[in-house]
Amino acid sequence: MEYSNTVLCVAGFSQLLKTFSIVFQNPQLGFSFVPDMKKPKILAIVIIVFSTMLSSFAFYAFQIIYSPNFLVQGQSKALIIPTNSTFKDVQNIVYDQRYVNDLISFSFLSKLMKYHKNVKPGLYYLDADMTNIDVIRLLRSGEQTAVNVTFNNARLLEDLAPKITKNLEMTEGEFLSEIHNDSMQQALGFDSLNFIGMFIPNTYQAYWNTSPEQLLVKLKTEYDKFWSEERKNKAQSIGMSPKEVSVLASIVQAETANENELKTVAGLYMNRLKKGIALQADPTLVFAAQDFTIKRVLNVHKEIDSPYNTYKYKGLPPGPINMPEKKAIDAVLNYGQHKYLYMCAKEDFSENHNFATNLKDHLRNAEKYQRALNKARVYK
Repeated sequence: MEYSNTVLCVAGFSQLLKTFSIVFQNPQLGFSFVPDMKKPKILAIVIIVFSTMLSSFAFYAFQIIYSPNFLVQGQSKALIIPTNSTFKDVQNIVYDQRYVNDLISFSFLSKLMKYHKNVKPGLYYLDADMTNIDVIRLLRSGEQTAVNVTFNNARLLEDLAPKITKNLEMTEGEFLSEIHNDSMQQALGFDSLNFIGMFIPNTYQAYWNTSPEQLLVKLKTEYDKFWSEERKNKAQSIGMSPKEVSVLASIVQAETANENELKTVAGLYMNRLKKGIALQADPTLVFAAQDFTIKRVLNVHKEIDSPYNTYKYKGLPPGPINMPEKKAIDAVLNYGQHKYLYMCAKEDFSENHNFATNLKDHLRNAEKYQRALNKARVYK
């Protein structure tokens, strides 16, 4: 059986203490517990014993403090300490997951430095060959390594959960519970219909054990940063609030996957809003039906009684129909100047569109597209 340096040092140190006790407490040797320092031989023995003990202790102290003990001959990686972990939990984690080489020395120094009474949860990045003292100082400080929180392409708030919680301690259920909390939504200045507009798709950084509430507050801060004075002034100049811009941007985003068309589509809907014409945006019917498998909007869909039915009701719907990205929002703020009022997908299924300024040309474009759908046997 192999022993670590720490175990050997502890054993040796214990043996020295036993020897010391025998020397000074065994009456058969003729010594009392308090030696007479006037006797040269006894003084020499005392000096030798204490020097040996001091050297052993110094070596042991150096070993536990300054010798590499974490990820020895391994690679740097993250150490995760869950919320409400005890020091025993930390010991089990670093031992079971093979972070630590010598658990005894880590535990001993942790207690000397009182880390065992001050365990802080989180994700900590450990470099290879770190010493006990470096790791304990890091864990005791609570200086975590931030993780990436990335999300995009969400139609509903429920779609956000798996994306946002992927690298975090919180569960999807915990996140969903908080985002559907009316009090939280109101505190952030939104309601259940427009709350998804607060989430600006991007990659953000947060601590692994960030709570759902803390994360939402952080994302609201990021939303406020995105809506700079410049963007707010542009929104005001086109007669919209930031929330209304997000609603229209969600429609524009749903209408085209072609980034080059975003401003044109945005300009088309702005033209209709200015003229008081219903938007008649097919993606809003899909959202009203809550059936995202629909590929062909039919007349029956136009009869759905929903505030999101922009064929039946003029103006903007009450909230975004998806989570609009920055480019869609900026496309609305900088919409194209033209006279288009109608659009229809091209019959080549290229995801581009034919635009028209009048109904006659639009019906011609629509007929070509419908023939293409029939030929492809896309009936719903």
